[in-house]
Amino acid sequence: MLRYLTAGESHGPALTAIVEGFPSGITIDRELIDGELKRRQGGYGRGKRQTLETDRIIIDSGTYHGVTTGAPITLRLVNNDAKLERLQEPASPRGGHIDLAGSINYQTGIRQVLERASARETALRVAVGALAKLLLRELGIDVIGYVRELGGIAAPPLAFDLTVRDASPVYTLNPGADPSIVAAIDAAKAAGDTLGGIVETIVTGCPIGLGSHAQWDRKLDARLALAVMSIQAIKGVEIGLGIEAARRPGSQVMDPIAHESDHPGSDRRFGFRRPTNNAGGIEGGTSNGEPIVVRASKKPISTLAARGPSVNMATKSPQLAAYERSDVCAVPAASVIVENVVAFEIAAAIVEKYVGTSLGAIKAAHAALHELARTHLETWGTAP
Repeated sequence: MLRYLTAGESHGPALTAIVEGFPSGITIDRELIDGELKRRQGGYGRGKRQTLETDRIIIDSGTYHGVTTGAPITLRLVNNDAKLERLQEPASPRGGHIDLAGSINYQTGIRQVLERASARETALRVAVGALAKLLLRELGIDVIGYVRELGGIAAPPLAFDLTVRDASPVYTLNPGADPSIVAAIDAAKAAGDTLGGIVETIVTGCPIGLGSHAQWDRKLDARLALAVMSIQAIKGVEIGLGIEAARRPGSQVMDPIAHESDHPGSDRRFGFRRPTNNAGGIEGGTSNGEPIVVRASKKPISTLAARGPSVNMATKSPQLAAYERSDVCAVPAASVIVENVVAFEIAAAIVEKYVGTSLGAIKAAHAALHELARTHLETWGTAP
């Protein structure tokens, strides 16, 4: 089983993740991991904190001469802006944050909960997801995330070209929408406000059969939804057509199935083709060979320069909410986080399906199961 835990506070000395169950034999690509960390720190609308941190991954265990061993992998990010013990206790909780509920739940001050709940923790989840991408890359599976809407301005993808996304100040695949989005972020900043948006991740190259219909907690879409929903400030998760499916008749939602008899033996869809992908690559909790489409809605950050009403925790009298240094807009960063969280869940489903402790074993199991499925389809109906 592939899993991970994270530890650390936003302004503590470091953030740490332990990844368990990662297969042996995979060469660590630090450039890829650090590149994803850098993308998470970027995007128009980020705050001063991102200029203070230069995230570079430190790997403390689980590798030998740069190759994974199968042992637990420890990932660490040092916080340059470490000052936890010097920070004061906020006098009043911020609406939309863990401040009030967390301090009551753990019977602590606000500082103790907000430091752990901070989105700074997602830097580790990006690093873990980037590690997972190294496994997916070996199997020909690609994951791409981007911004689809920001501040109410739609930016549907025009072409799935990474150079377009990486050239965009707000990580869209629609350059024509970028100027309007940047202007909206500037306007929100001037008003002391913040903006949210919608991000999307697409996974291509997945084999048929990741996840299972047989038990509720093995369904791939359920696992993806849980993982993405756990990201700070995410308020909605959709697969494929998502909520729009509820507005259409079934004839406009179901995906027809066709077959090409002249497909190559290596075809991961075994010749089956669909003109639409409203299901988002998952049916009955199982990948069906089509691209997996995951969409997430991120609320605007609740820490406002124009502070909202709150209550002084000591006197219980009205007081403006405390202000913690924050971003005007972190939707571009959210697209990177969602992308990498999705990558990890796909990798976890791969390890579960192919029950491999090494890259070689996973590749062998992948090839063997593909051949078994191909034979099953060729002999369909001939068995007694």
